[in-house]
Amino acid sequence: MTTTKKNHQPEALEAVVIRFVGDSGDGMQLTGTQFTDTSAMFGNDVATFPNYPAEIRAPQGSLYGVSGFQVHIGSVEISTPGEDLDLLVCMNPAALKTNLSALKAGHTIIVDTDSFTKKNLEKALYASNPLEDGSLNNYRVIEVAMTSLTKEALKDIDGLDNKSITRSKNMFALGMVYWMYDRDMNHTLEFFDKKFKNKPLIAEANAKVLKTGYYFAETLELIPNSYTISPSKMPKGRYRIINGNQATAWGFLAAAEKSGLELFLGSYPITPASDILHELVKHKHFGVKAFQAEDEIAGITSSIGASFTGDLAITTTSGPGLALKGEAVGLAMILELPLVIVDVQRGGPSTGLPTKTEQSDLLQALYGRNGESPLIVIAASTPADCFDWAYEAARLTLEHMTPVLLLTDGYIANGSEPWKIKSINDMPP
Repeated sequence: MTTTKKNHQPEALEAVVIRFVGDSGDGMQLTGTQFTDTSAMFGNDVATFPNYPAEIRAPQGSLYGVSGFQVHIGSVEISTPGEDLDLLVCMNPAALKTNLSALKAGHTIIVDTDSFTKKNLEKALYASNPLEDGSLNNYRVIEVAMTSLTKEALKDIDGLDNKSITRSKNMFALGMVYWMYDRDMNHTLEFFDKKFKNKPLIAEANAKVLKTGYYFAETLELIPNSYTISPSKMPKGRYRIINGNQATAWGFLAAAEKSGLELFLGSYPITPASDILHELVKHKHFGVKAFQAEDEIAGITSSIGASFTGDLAITTTSGPGLALKGEAVGLAMILELPLVIVDVQRGGPSTGLPTKTEQSDLLQALYGRNGESPLIVIAASTPADCFDWAYEAARLTLEHMTPVLLLTDGYIANGSEPWKIKSINDMPP
Protein backbone atom coordinates (compact mmCIF):
# COMPACT_ATOMS: atom_id res chain seq x y z
CA MET A 1 0.00 0.00 0.00
CA THR A 2 1.36 3.40 -0.94
CA THR A 3 1.67 5.98 1.84
CA THR A 4 1.88 9.02 -0.40
CA LYS A 5 -0.83 11.56 0.40
CA LYS A 6 -2.52 13.25 -2.53
CA ASN A 7 -2.34 17.03 -2.49
CA HIS A 8 -5.76 18.60 -2.06
CA GLN A 9 -7.62 21.24 -0.11
CA PRO A 10 -9.80 20.12 2.83
CA GLU A 11 -13.50 19.96 2.02
CA ALA A 12 -15.58 22.54 3.92
CA LEU A 13 -18.51 21.15 5.90
CA GLU A 14 -21.24 22.94 7.83
CA ALA A 15 -21.66 20.23 10.49
CA VAL A 16 -20.66 16.64 11.21
CA VAL A 17 -21.85 13.89 13.57
CA ILE A 18 -19.22 11.46 14.90
CA ARG A 19 -19.65 8.46 17.17
CA PHE A 20 -16.78 6.69 18.97
CA VAL A 21 -17.72 3.16 20.10
CA GLY A 22 -15.93 0.26 21.75
CA ASP A 23 -15.75 -1.79 24.92
CA SER A 24 -16.30 -0.10 28.28
CA GLY A 25 -12.54 -0.15 28.86
CA ASP A 26 -11.56 1.24 25.46
CA GLY A 27 -11.67 4.88 26.57
CA MET A 28 -14.44 6.07 24.29
CA GLN A 29 -15.69 8.66 26.80
CA LEU A 30 -12.23 10.21 27.09
CA THR A 31 -11.75 10.11 23.31
CA GLY A 32 -15.08 11.83 22.67
CA THR A 33 -14.55 14.38 25.42
CA GLN A 34 -11.15 15.39 24.05
CA PHE A 35 -12.51 15.78 20.52
CA THR A 36 -15.39 17.84 21.90
CA ASP A 37 -13.18 20.12 24.00
CA THR A 38 -10.77 20.66 21.12
CA SER A 39 -13.62 21.53 18.75
CA ALA A 40 -15.19 23.90 21.27
CA MET A 41 -11.87 25.69 21.79
CA PHE A 42 -11.57 26.00 18.01
CA GLY A 43 -14.91 27.84 18.05
CA ASN A 44 -17.38 25.23 16.82
CA ASP A 45 -20.78 24.88 18.39
CA VAL A 46 -21.08 21.36 19.83
CA ALA A 47 -23.55 18.99 21.41
CA THR A 48 -22.67 15.60 22.84
CA PHE A 49 -24.16 12.47 24.28
CA PRO A 50 -22.23 9.73 26.10
CA ASN A 51 -23.83 6.28 26.11
CA TYR A 52 -22.94 3.77 28.82
CA PRO A 53 -23.85 0.08 29.09
CA ALA A 54 -26.21 -0.83 31.91
CA GLU A 55 -23.86 -3.51 33.25
CA ILE A 56 -21.10 -2.47 35.67
CA ARG A 57 -18.59 -4.58 33.74
CA ALA A 58 -20.06 -6.52 30.84
CA PRO A 59 -18.00 -9.31 29.24
CA GLN A 60 -15.33 -7.89 26.95
CA GLY A 61 -16.40 -7.88 23.33
CA SER A 62 -20.07 -8.51 24.07
CA LEU A 63 -22.95 -6.64 22.44
CA TYR A 64 -24.26 -5.36 25.76
CA GLY A 65 -20.85 -4.08 26.86
CA VAL A 66 -20.51 -1.43 24.14
CA SER A 67 -19.81 2.11 25.33
CA GLY A 68 -20.07 5.11 23.05
CA PHE A 69 -19.71 8.87 22.76
CA GLN A 70 -21.49 10.91 20.09
CA VAL A 71 -20.55 14.46 19.22
CA HIS A 72 -22.20 16.89 16.80
CA ILE A 73 -20.03 19.86 15.80
CA GLY A 74 -20.74 22.66 13.37
CA SER A 75 -20.20 26.17 12.12
CA VAL A 76 -23.93 26.72 12.62
CA GLU A 77 -26.07 26.50 15.74
CA ILE A 78 -26.11 22.92 17.08
CA SER A 79 -29.04 22.02 19.31
CA THR A 80 -28.89 18.20 19.56
CA PRO A 81 -26.23 15.46 19.53
CA GLY A 82 -27.46 14.57 16.05
CA GLU A 83 -29.07 11.46 14.58
CA ASP A 84 -27.54 9.94 11.42
CA LEU A 85 -23.77 9.60 11.64
CA ASP A 86 -21.14 10.92 9.22
CA LEU A 87 -18.30 8.97 10.86
CA LEU A 88 -18.36 5.82 12.97
CA VAL A 89 -15.18 4.81 14.82
CA CYS A 90 -15.38 1.16 15.93
CA MET A 91 -12.88 -0.52 18.21
CA ASN A 92 -14.39 -4.04 17.92
CA PRO A 93 -17.04 -6.09 16.06
CA ALA A 94 -19.67 -5.62 18.78
CA ALA A 95 -19.38 -1.85 18.42
CA LEU A 96 -19.89 -2.15 14.67
CA LYS A 97 -22.85 -4.51 15.05
CA THR A 98 -24.75 -2.29 17.50
CA ASN A 99 -24.09 1.06 15.79
CA LEU A 100 -23.90 0.48 12.04
CA SER A 101 -27.60 1.21 11.52
CA ALA A 102 -27.05 4.84 12.59
CA LEU A 103 -24.45 5.53 9.88
CA LYS A 104 -25.47 7.29 6.67
CA ALA A 105 -25.08 5.22 3.50
CA GLY A 106 -21.83 6.02 1.72
CA HIS A 107 -20.18 7.50 4.80
CA THR A 108 -17.10 6.44 6.71
CA ILE A 109 -16.26 3.69 9.19
CA ILE A 110 -12.86 3.44 10.88
CA VAL A 111 -12.24 -0.01 12.40
CA ASP A 112 -9.48 -1.61 14.42
CA THR A 113 -8.87 -4.74 12.34
CA ASP A 114 -6.85 -6.35 15.14
CA SER A 115 -10.05 -6.80 17.15
CA PHE A 116 -11.88 -8.67 14.38
CA THR A 117 -10.78 -12.09 15.61
CA LYS A 118 -12.88 -15.24 15.32
CA LYS A 119 -13.68 -15.09 19.05
CA ASN A 120 -14.79 -11.45 18.96
CA LEU A 121 -16.87 -12.03 15.83
CA GLU A 122 -18.68 -14.86 17.59
CA LYS A 123 -19.35 -12.67 20.64
CA ALA A 124 -20.87 -10.07 18.33
CA LEU A 125 -23.04 -12.77 16.70
CA TYR A 126 -21.42 -12.39 13.28
CA ALA A 127 -21.57 -15.55 11.12
CA SER A 128 -18.82 -14.12 8.91
CA ASN A 129 -16.36 -11.25 9.00
CA PRO A 130 -18.19 -8.08 7.83
CA LEU A 131 -14.89 -6.66 6.62
CA GLU A 132 -14.66 -9.51 4.10
CA ASP A 133 -18.20 -10.62 3.21
CA GLY A 134 -19.33 -7.52 1.31
CA SER A 135 -21.93 -6.43 3.89
CA LEU A 136 -20.20 -3.05 4.21
CA ASN A 137 -20.03 -2.26 0.51
CA ASN A 138 -22.42 0.68 0.97
CA TYR A 139 -19.93 2.42 3.26
CA ARG A 140 -16.40 3.76 3.01
CA VAL A 141 -14.43 1.45 5.33
CA ILE A 142 -11.00 2.44 6.59
CA GLU A 143 -9.30 -0.65 8.03
CA VAL A 144 -6.45 0.09 10.43
CA ALA A 145 -4.57 -2.31 12.69
CA MET A 146 -4.71 0.17 15.57
CA THR A 147 -3.63 -2.21 18.32
CA SER A 148 -0.57 -3.43 16.37
CA LEU A 149 0.41 0.09 15.33
CA THR A 150 0.04 1.30 18.92
CA LYS A 151 2.35 -1.46 20.15
CA GLU A 152 4.85 -0.63 17.42
CA ALA A 153 4.79 3.06 18.34
CA LEU A 154 5.49 2.31 22.01
CA LYS A 155 8.03 -0.48 21.64
CA ASP A 156 10.93 1.79 22.65
CA ILE A 157 9.29 3.08 25.87
CA ASP A 158 10.52 0.99 28.78
CA GLY A 159 8.41 0.44 31.87
CA LEU A 160 4.97 0.05 30.28
CA ASP A 161 3.12 -3.24 30.62
CA ASN A 162 1.12 -4.71 27.73
CA LYS A 163 -2.21 -3.61 29.25
CA SER A 164 -1.12 0.03 29.47
CA ILE A 165 0.18 -0.09 25.90
CA THR A 166 -3.03 -1.61 24.52
CA ARG A 167 -5.22 0.88 26.39
CA SER A 168 -3.54 3.71 24.45
CA LYS A 169 -5.08 2.60 21.13
CA ASN A 170 -8.02 4.99 21.58
CA MET A 171 -5.58 7.85 21.14
CA PHE A 172 -4.51 6.39 17.79
CA ALA A 173 -8.14 6.62 16.66
CA LEU A 174 -8.42 10.16 18.04
CA GLY A 175 -5.28 11.21 16.18
CA MET A 176 -6.75 9.97 12.91
CA VAL A 177 -10.00 11.84 13.50
CA TYR A 178 -8.08 14.99 14.45
CA TRP A 179 -6.38 14.90 11.05
CA MET A 180 -9.59 14.13 9.18
CA TYR A 181 -11.34 17.18 10.64
CA ASP A 182 -8.40 19.56 10.76
CA ARG A 183 -8.15 19.68 14.57
CA ASP A 184 -5.10 20.79 16.55
CA MET A 185 -3.54 18.29 18.98
CA ASN A 186 -2.13 20.80 21.47
CA HIS A 187 -5.13 20.86 23.84
CA THR A 188 -5.02 17.08 24.24
CA LEU A 189 -1.24 17.03 24.65
CA GLU A 190 -1.56 19.61 27.44
CA PHE A 191 -4.34 17.51 28.97
CA PHE A 192 -1.98 14.50 29.14
CA ASP A 193 0.64 16.58 30.95
CA LYS A 194 -1.88 17.65 33.59
CA LYS A 195 -3.85 14.41 33.89
CA PHE A 196 -0.78 12.17 34.16
CA LYS A 197 1.69 14.54 35.81
CA ASN A 198 2.53 11.83 38.34
CA LYS A 199 2.68 9.14 35.63
CA PRO A 200 5.03 10.57 33.00
CA LEU A 201 5.31 7.28 31.11
CA ILE A 202 1.53 7.17 30.57
CA ALA A 203 1.53 10.80 29.43
CA GLU A 204 4.39 10.11 27.02
CA ALA A 205 2.72 6.98 25.66
CA ASN A 206 -0.62 8.64 25.01
CA ALA A 207 1.02 11.64 23.38
CA LYS A 208 3.15 9.45 21.13
CA VAL A 209 0.20 7.30 20.03
CA LEU A 210 -1.95 10.39 19.37
CA LYS A 211 0.73 11.82 17.09
CA THR A 212 1.24 8.44 15.42
CA GLY A 213 -2.46 8.20 14.58
CA TYR A 214 -2.48 11.76 13.25
CA TYR A 215 0.51 11.29 10.96
CA PHE A 216 -0.66 7.85 9.89
CA ALA A 217 -3.94 9.40 8.68
CA GLU A 218 -2.00 12.19 6.97
CA THR A 219 -0.05 9.69 4.86
CA LEU A 220 -2.80 7.09 4.37
CA GLU A 221 -4.11 6.93 0.81
CA LEU A 222 -7.27 5.14 2.03
CA ILE A 223 -8.52 8.44 3.47
CA PRO A 224 -9.33 10.37 0.29
CA ASN A 225 -10.01 13.70 1.92
CA SER A 226 -9.88 15.79 5.06
CA TYR A 227 -12.54 18.23 6.16
CA THR A 228 -12.80 21.59 7.83
CA ILE A 229 -15.65 23.04 9.90
CA SER A 230 -15.37 26.80 10.38
CA PRO A 231 -15.93 28.40 13.80
CA SER A 232 -19.52 29.13 14.73
CA LYS A 233 -20.78 32.71 14.97
CA MET A 234 -21.68 32.80 18.66
CA PRO A 235 -22.39 35.85 20.87
CA LYS A 236 -19.23 37.35 22.34
CA GLY A 237 -18.28 36.21 25.83
CA ARG A 238 -16.42 33.57 27.80
CA TYR A 239 -17.55 30.01 27.16
CA ARG A 240 -16.93 26.60 28.66
CA ILE A 241 -18.25 23.13 27.96
CA ILE A 242 -20.91 22.13 30.48
CA ASN A 243 -23.22 19.14 30.89
CA GLY A 244 -26.80 19.29 32.11
CA ASN A 245 -26.26 18.04 35.66
CA GLN A 246 -23.34 20.39 36.18
CA ALA A 247 -25.35 23.31 34.82
CA THR A 248 -28.26 22.42 37.13
CA ALA A 249 -25.97 22.40 40.17
CA TRP A 250 -24.41 25.74 39.18
CA GLY A 251 -27.84 27.29 38.66
CA PHE A 252 -28.73 26.45 42.24
CA LEU A 253 -25.39 27.84 43.46
CA ALA A 254 -26.13 31.11 41.67
CA ALA A 255 -29.64 31.24 43.14
CA ALA A 256 -28.32 30.70 46.66
CA GLU A 257 -25.73 33.41 46.19
CA LYS A 258 -28.28 35.86 44.76
CA SER A 259 -30.88 35.15 47.48
CA GLY A 260 -28.37 35.27 50.32
CA LEU A 261 -29.49 31.83 51.53
CA GLU A 262 -27.45 28.73 52.21
CA LEU A 263 -28.04 25.86 49.80
CA PHE A 264 -29.15 22.47 51.14
CA LEU A 265 -29.40 19.32 49.03
CA GLY A 266 -31.01 16.22 50.51
CA SER A 267 -30.68 13.37 48.04
CA TYR A 268 -30.52 9.62 47.60
CA PRO A 269 -28.14 8.57 44.77
CA ILE A 270 -29.98 7.51 41.62
CA THR A 271 -28.87 7.40 37.99
CA PRO A 272 -28.87 9.74 36.09
CA ALA A 273 -29.35 12.42 38.79
CA SER A 274 -26.45 11.53 41.11
CA ASP A 275 -23.95 13.84 39.42
CA ILE A 276 -25.82 16.88 40.77
CA LEU A 277 -25.02 15.63 44.27
CA HIS A 278 -21.42 14.91 43.25
CA GLU A 279 -21.02 18.42 41.83
CA LEU A 280 -22.51 20.26 44.80
CA VAL A 281 -20.34 18.35 47.27
CA LYS A 282 -17.35 20.11 45.65
CA HIS A 283 -18.65 23.56 46.66
CA LYS A 284 -18.79 23.53 50.44
CA HIS A 285 -16.81 26.77 50.37
CA PHE A 286 -20.00 28.41 49.08
CA GLY A 287 -21.89 27.20 52.13
CA VAL A 288 -23.44 24.20 50.39
CA LYS A 289 -24.76 21.49 52.70
CA ALA A 290 -25.11 18.20 50.78
CA PHE A 291 -26.73 15.28 52.59
CA GLN A 292 -26.75 11.76 51.15
CA ALA A 293 -29.83 10.16 52.70
CA GLU A 294 -30.60 6.50 53.25
CA ASP A 295 -33.59 6.52 50.90
CA GLU A 296 -35.68 8.78 48.67
CA ILE A 297 -38.18 9.75 51.37
CA ALA A 298 -35.43 10.70 53.81
CA GLY A 299 -33.83 12.79 51.07
CA ILE A 300 -36.87 14.97 50.47
CA THR A 301 -37.98 15.20 54.11
CA SER A 302 -34.50 16.37 55.14
CA SER A 303 -34.83 19.09 52.49
CA ILE A 304 -38.24 20.06 53.88
CA GLY A 305 -36.64 20.41 57.31
CA ALA A 306 -33.85 22.56 55.87
CA SER A 307 -36.41 24.75 54.11
CA PHE A 308 -38.29 25.20 57.40
CA THR A 309 -35.09 26.53 58.99
CA GLY A 310 -34.50 29.05 56.19
CA ASP A 311 -32.25 27.31 53.63
CA LEU A 312 -32.76 27.19 49.89
CA ALA A 313 -33.66 23.50 49.79
CA ILE A 314 -33.53 21.11 46.86
CA THR A 315 -33.79 17.37 46.33
CA THR A 316 -32.82 15.35 43.25
CA THR A 317 -34.16 12.09 41.87
CA SER A 318 -35.34 10.18 38.82
CA GLY A 319 -38.71 8.61 37.98
CA PRO A 320 -38.73 5.79 40.55
CA GLY A 321 -37.70 8.21 43.30
CA LEU A 322 -40.30 10.78 42.30
CA ALA A 323 -43.00 8.16 42.91
CA LEU A 324 -41.68 7.69 46.45
CA LYS A 325 -41.49 11.41 47.18
CA GLY A 326 -45.14 12.16 46.37
CA GLU A 327 -46.45 12.31 49.94
CA ALA A 328 -43.62 14.58 51.08
CA VAL A 329 -44.14 16.91 48.10
CA GLY A 330 -47.74 17.30 49.24
CA LEU A 331 -46.50 18.09 52.75
CA ALA A 332 -44.25 20.89 51.48
CA MET A 333 -47.14 22.25 49.41
CA ILE A 334 -49.66 22.35 52.26
CA LEU A 335 -47.05 23.89 54.61
CA GLU A 336 -46.23 26.53 51.95
CA LEU A 337 -42.52 25.79 52.12
CA PRO A 338 -40.14 26.57 49.23
CA LEU A 339 -38.61 23.39 47.79
CA VAL A 340 -37.18 22.43 44.39
CA ILE A 341 -37.47 18.82 43.23
CA VAL A 342 -35.28 17.88 40.24
CA ASP A 343 -36.43 14.84 38.25
CA VAL A 344 -33.76 13.65 35.80
CA GLN A 345 -35.95 11.26 33.83
CA ARG A 346 -34.90 7.77 32.77
CA GLY A 347 -36.55 4.98 30.79
CA GLY A 348 -39.15 2.43 31.76
CA PRO A 349 -41.73 1.95 34.52
CA SER A 350 -40.89 0.75 38.05
CA THR A 351 -37.11 0.66 38.58
CA GLY A 352 -36.75 1.16 34.84
CA LEU A 353 -33.56 1.49 32.80
CA PRO A 354 -30.95 3.56 34.68
CA THR A 355 -28.70 4.27 31.68
CA LYS A 356 -31.46 4.83 29.10
CA THR A 357 -33.60 7.90 28.60
CA GLU A 358 -37.29 8.64 28.34
CA GLN A 359 -39.42 11.78 28.82
CA SER A 360 -42.35 10.03 30.43
CA ASP A 361 -42.76 11.57 33.89
CA LEU A 362 -44.83 14.62 32.94
CA LEU A 363 -48.19 13.29 34.13
CA GLN A 364 -46.63 12.01 37.35
CA ALA A 365 -45.04 15.44 37.88
CA LEU A 366 -48.35 17.22 37.34
CA TYR A 367 -50.79 14.87 39.09
CA GLY A 368 -48.85 12.18 40.96
CA ARG A 369 -49.95 13.15 44.49
CA ASN A 370 -53.02 12.40 46.55
CA GLY A 371 -55.56 15.13 47.23
CA GLU A 372 -55.45 18.58 45.71
CA SER A 373 -51.71 19.17 45.53
CA PRO A 374 -50.77 21.57 42.72
CA LEU A 375 -47.22 22.74 42.14
CA ILE A 376 -45.16 24.53 39.50
CA VAL A 377 -43.65 22.22 36.87
CA ILE A 378 -40.97 23.48 34.46
CA ALA A 379 -38.57 21.72 32.07
CA ALA A 380 -35.14 22.33 30.57
CA SER A 381 -34.50 21.66 26.89
CA THR A 382 -30.69 21.62 26.56
CA PRO A 383 -27.70 21.03 28.86
CA ALA A 384 -26.81 24.74 29.08
CA ASP A 385 -30.50 25.57 29.50
CA CYS A 386 -30.41 23.69 32.82
CA PHE A 387 -28.53 26.57 34.47
CA ASP A 388 -31.26 29.10 33.71
CA TRP A 389 -34.13 26.80 34.67
CA ALA A 390 -32.50 25.69 37.92
CA TYR A 391 -32.06 29.36 38.81
CA GLU A 392 -35.65 30.09 37.76
CA ALA A 393 -36.97 27.12 39.78
CA ALA A 394 -35.26 28.49 42.89
CA ARG A 395 -36.58 32.00 42.20
CA LEU A 396 -40.14 30.77 41.74
CA THR A 397 -40.16 28.57 44.84
CA LEU A 398 -38.93 31.43 47.03
CA GLU A 399 -41.30 33.96 45.46
CA HIS A 400 -44.45 31.82 45.68
CA MET A 401 -43.60 29.68 48.74
CA THR A 402 -44.59 26.45 46.98
CA PRO A 403 -42.65 23.45 45.63
CA VAL A 404 -41.31 23.62 42.08
CA LEU A 405 -40.54 20.51 40.06
CA LEU A 406 -37.80 20.79 37.42
CA LEU A 407 -37.79 18.13 34.70
CA THR A 408 -34.67 17.17 32.74
CA ASP A 409 -33.65 13.78 31.32
CA GLY A 410 -30.63 11.54 30.84
CA TYR A 411 -29.72 12.98 27.44
CA ILE A 412 -29.80 16.52 28.79
CA ALA A 413 -28.08 15.59 32.06
CA ASN A 414 -25.14 13.74 30.49
CA GLY A 415 -24.95 15.66 27.23
CA SER A 416 -22.80 18.78 26.97
CA GLU A 417 -22.54 21.97 24.94
CA PRO A 418 -20.87 25.41 25.11
CA TRP A 419 -22.25 27.63 27.84
CA LYS A 420 -21.67 31.36 28.06
CA ILE A 421 -20.45 32.09 31.58
CA LYS A 422 -22.80 34.48 33.37
CA SER A 423 -22.17 37.13 36.02
CA ILE A 424 -24.23 36.86 39.19
CA ASN A 425 -24.84 40.59 38.87
CA ASP A 426 -26.73 40.03 35.62
CA MET A 427 -29.11 37.43 37.06
CA PRO A 428 -32.71 38.48 37.85
CA PRO A 429 -33.57 38.88 41.56
